[in-house]
Amino acid sequence: MFKKILIGVVSLVIAIQFIPVDRSNPSAGGELMESTELKTILKRSCYDCHSNETIWPWYSYVAPVSWLVADDVKEGREHLNFSDWQNIEHRKIGKVKNEIWEEVSEEAMPLWQYRILHPEAKLSERDKQILRDWTGG
Repeated sequence: MFKKILIGVVSLVIAIQFIPVDRSNPSAGGELMESTELKTILKRSCYDCHSNETIWPWYSYVAPVSWLVADDVKEGREHLNFSDWQNIEHRKIGKVKNEIWEEVSEEAMPLWQYRILHPEAKLSERDKQILRDWTGG
């Protein structure tokens, strides 16, 4: 009985690897034009989910984790995509920056599970100060 269950589980794990996951990086519509220091922070801590420059790690190719990663990136891009920054209406920029600072100041971003796998994404106090200055927070 145990052997049949094990074979079934292994077969299922193998089968789910064939379910397609969108890991595309569409072309950018208008990049964020800010200081190199700010862009370095954003690229290190935000761009994997909030840009079209996602670096897809090895675990984003292994189901079911790949589904979670792809969903996080999809949602992140829908909410804020730095690759399309130039396309945000000028009157909305202040609101977007306020939301960015709110998420950062509450330590909701970067996501805790992302910080576990990418410790370099953790924002230092200096990083937060630079973000606060930029956002007007």
